[in-house]
Amino acid sequence: MSRNIYIEPLSMPLYLMAKPAGAACNLNCDYCYYLEKDKLYPNRKHYQMSDELLEYFTRNYIQCQPTPHVLFTWHGGETLLRDISFYRKALMYQRKYGRGRQIENSLQTNGTLLTDEWCRFFKDNNFLIGISIDGPEHCHDAYRKNKGGRPTFRQVMRGIELLQKHNVEFNTLSVINDYNVHYALEVYHFLKDIGSHYMQFSPIVERLSDERPDHLRLLPPEERITADLAPWTVDPDAFGQFYIDIFAEWVRQDVGDYYVQLFDAALANYVGAPPGVCVFAPTCGHAAAMEFNGDVYACDHFVFPEFKLGNIRTKSFMEMMMDPRQIRFGEDKRDKLPTQCRQCRFLKLCNGECPKNRIDADVNGEEGLNFLCRGYYRFFAYAEPYLEFMALELANKRSPANVMRWQPKQG
Repeated sequence: MSRNIYIEPLSMPLYLMAKPAGAACNLNCDYCYYLEKDKLYPNRKHYQMSDELLEYFTRNYIQCQPTPHVLFTWHGGETLLRDISFYRKALMYQRKYGRGRQIENSLQTNGTLLTDEWCRFFKDNNFLIGISIDGPEHCHDAYRKNKGGRPTFRQVMRGIELLQKHNVEFNTLSVINDYNVHYALEVYHFLKDIGSHYMQFSPIVERLSDERPDHLRLLPPEERITADLAPWTVDPDAFGQFYIDIFAEWVRQDVGDYYVQLFDAALANYVGAPPGVCVFAPTCGHAAAMEFNGDVYACDHFVFPEFKLGNIRTKSFMEMMMDPRQIRFGEDKRDKLPTQCRQCRFLKLCNGECPKNRIDADVNGEEGLNFLCRGYYRFFAYAEPYLEFMALELANKRSPANVMRWQPKQG
C-alpha cells in the first residue's frame, strides 16, 4: 500500500488511554513525564475518576468505535491506586453497554501494589498487564524510586512472581535512559529470564525549563523557550547500539519466540503493512489520553493545555477525535518532516518516530529532526539485510524465523 494514501479515521479503531487516578503514583521515578501533570489541576486534592464519569466514559467510548473490537487501556500515574471495586464497575459497564462487541482490557502498572487478589481478578477477567521495569536491579533502581527515595526493584519482582503464579499474561515496558542504555544484553537477558515474551523499549528524550506559566518543567517538542536536556535523556548513538546488540542476538536465536516492538514494526513497515504502533506509522492522532476528570488530550505525551481537545462530559469522544485540530495533529507527523527525513533511505521504516522527540534541526537547519535520528539510522542500516530476507520469506509464504539459519553476504 502506498504510504501517501489517506486513511479514513473511521476505518480504524479509536484509542483512549484512561487515567483513573490521574497523575497520582506511589513512586517518584526521576524521569517520569507524567507526575507533574497534577499541576494542571492545582486545586484538586484527589485525582480519582468518579463512578458517574466511569459509566459515562464507558458508554461513550464503546458507542463511538467504528469496529466490533473495543480495547480499554488503563494507565497512570499508577492504575492500582484505584481499588478492585473500580475495575469491577468498569467491567459491569462494559457488559451493560457492550451489545455484543469484543471488549478487552489492558492495564499498565509499576507492579509494586500487586497482590494475590489483584492477580486473580486479572486472570479471571483476561486483563493484559504491562509491567514497567527497566532491567536488572542496578538498571531498574537507577531511577525508579519510591516517595522516600528507596529502590523498588524487589517490590516489582514480587509483583511479577504473583502474575506468574496466577498465569496472568503480561509484557514489559522498559524506559531506556542514560544509564541502562549501556547494558543492552544484560537488560534483554533479564527480561527473557522473567518471562517477558513481548518487550517494549521506550527511549527517554526530555527538555527541562522553568519558563512555562503553568509550571510544567517538561516541554512539548515545538516549545522554543530556553531549555536544557534532562540528565536522564538517552544518547542517540548509544541508543542505536543498544538496539543493534539486542537485534544481533534476537535474529539468531529468538525470532518467533520473543517479540521486540521495534523489530516487529520495522518488518511490518518494510513489507508495507501497518506497524502496529503509532510512533512508527506515517501519521498519528487516533490515540488520545483522558484525565481523571474527563479532560481529553491529543496524546499521552502531549498532555499540555495547548493540546487539550475538550471534556468528555461536554463533547463526545468521536467529536474530539474528529476535531480539525486533532486531524491536523496526526497529519503533522508526516507533513512537518524536515528535508533530511524526507530524503532518508529509511523513512519508510521510521516515519520520523514520535513527534515528541523532534527537537533537533537537520543538516539543512530545518527544525523537527528527531533527536534519536542517528541511533535509528545506525540500527536500520544494521538490520536492513535481515529485514529484506524476512520480507522475502513472508512473500513466499515461509516463516520469517528462517532468518535464524541465514547469513548475510559479506561486503
